Amino acid sequence: MRADPFESERLQMRAPTHDDAPALYEAYRDQRVMRFWSSPPHESVADTIAYVTPHVDDQWRQWVIVEKASDRAIGTLAAGERRRGVMEIGYLLAPSAAGKGYGREAVGTLIDLLFAEGARRVFADTDPDNQRSIALLIDLGFQREGLLRAEWRTHIGVRDSVIWGLLRDEWQPQKRARGQRLRSSRV
Repeated sequence: MRADPFESERLQMRAPTHDDAPALYEAYRDQRVMRFWSSPPHESVADTIAYVTPHVDDQWRQWVIVEKASDRAIGTLAAGERRRGVMEIGYLLAPSAAGKGYGREAVGTLIDLLFAEGARRVFADTDPDNQRSIALLIDLGFQREGLLRAEWRTHIGVRDSVIWGLLRDEWQPQKRARGQRLRSSRV
């Protein structure tokens, strides 16, 4: 699926290119970052190229998160429509970009976009031990909706999955509190 670019104050989100792979490999090879991912850490830049390259039959839109100040790829975002009006999101941030509020800024701006496009609900699926991701979702106003036991077979074994949801009506106070607005890069 085509992923139109969009931006926030410090970040640009755009479709990934092969040129982004060396910078993204920093995150995709890191065992700490990939611990709760559905696949193991990447062994080569070629693995990262294959993973972030959009394919014709993809049901998900994918973006690379680019830090405007350095023009460097620092992570990825994805969104897939699970049913009409219901979007699942995913995100990953390089360790060198952690602790700067980039995850909140990127994911928050993606949520702005999805609700502006007409989504009524956005949800994320997280490992119950992924405390950083859970903290981000809670900070953005997501509510814990359920636990799927033994949901995923991953490189670290069979794992449970926690589902976190956010409704469009719940997002409005969050959007105002953040003081950010969506700035589309579309012409």
